[in-house]
Amino acid sequence: MKKKKKKLKKNISKNQSKFKKKAKKTSKKLNKRKIKNKIVKKINSRRKQISKKLKKSKKISKKFKFITPKKPDFLLKLVNFQNSLKPEFKFRFSFGFEKSIQAFFDKIADTISQYRILKKDEARRLKLEKQEKERLDKIEIAKEKQKQVELKVKLKEQALKDEISLEKQRTKEIKLFLRKEQALLRIEQAEKQKQFLQQLRLDKQIEKFRVREIKELEKLEKISLREKREDYVGLQQRIEKLKDKYRIIRDQKIRERVEALGVKIQGDEDRETLLQKEKEYTLARQKIEFALESFYRSASSLVFQLNKRHITRHMSIFRCIDRRFETGEIFVKWDEASDEEWLLLIYIKNNSPDEGIVIEDKTNPEKNISHEFKNNEIFNASDTMVDALTQLIARKRAKIVN
Repeated sequence: MKKKKKKLKKNISKNQSKFKKKAKKTSKKLNKRKIKNKIVKKINSRRKQISKKLKKSKKISKKFKFITPKKPDFLLKLVNFQNSLKPEFKFRFSFGFEKSIQAFFDKIADTISQYRILKKDEARRLKLEKQEKERLDKIEIAKEKQKQVELKVKLKEQALKDEISLEKQRTKEIKLFLRKEQALLRIEQAEKQKQFLQQLRLDKQIEKFRVREIKELEKLEKISLREKREDYVGLQQRIEKLKDKYRIIRDQKIRERVEALGVKIQGDEDRETLLQKEKEYTLARQKIEFALESFYRSASSLVFQLNKRHITRHMSIFRCIDRRFETGEIFVKWDEASDEEWLLLIYIKNNSPDEGIVIEDKTNPEKNISHEFKNNEIFNASDTMVDALTQLIARKRAKIVN
């Protein structure tokens, strides 16, 4: 009986020890569960904090202000150390020491989560930087294209301006060329007029020769009558020869005179046709003179009035020069100036009164203007000349005052 009792006591003690062991194991499991729950709660709270930080980091990433991540080598070493500790070491620790270890590993978990967050932020930052760089590149390309377009527009505008200036220069050169041509024509006409005047002088000489011829013939007749020659034929032939000689001289002089006037001659014209052509030419010259008559009167009266009322004692007077018969021109100039330094020049366009009258204005040295008028537009021409000369006097007076 005693043995049975001892066995029962041993079994009870064994059962109690087993129960205590089981209770201790269950308590440890419960403690581990509680610790895990606490860790899960902490991780969740940390995740919430991290999500808040992520939202803030998005705002910061827009401004390109990112937190520089820590080096991942240290964190990886800690994670590997934690994994190596879990399966190998199974010791019974006190509750406080276990908390400290748990806190240590919680910090490691926080750093790992922070590393992941920072890695994502860094990737996002790099992506945003890339997008921003692409955007800036596009803006730069657009600006470059805009600059090229503006440059092309400027080049086209410059080319247009150059073309306009060339056109103006071309028109000026054409006008100058036409003026020179007309001046050359007037010079040629003046030469012809001079030759015409010379021919008039020659005509007078021819007339003198004719008078002398008549006188010589009369003398010969008187001599023949005095001598009472029976053979009068030789003397008559001599007289005829003298007549033919002087007639040939007169015809030659008339032909030279008509040619000097610029009239075309074939060479076989007789004296009457030459005289008819000369008459037609003189009528045309008279027509030209009559066409310029009203313009000459207007210019001369204008010069007289300006010299009388508006020219000061410190200024030179105007002169109106009439060269209608010689060159077909009328011009106004200063008294001491040469004929080439005229201020206003009046002449017939292309020596044809039907085409009109031209007035060239050089009173303003910056502008050389030419005006064209019809024969009946004398009042408009007079107004133009008055304006040009009065403005010239005003400029002279302003220079004297200054």
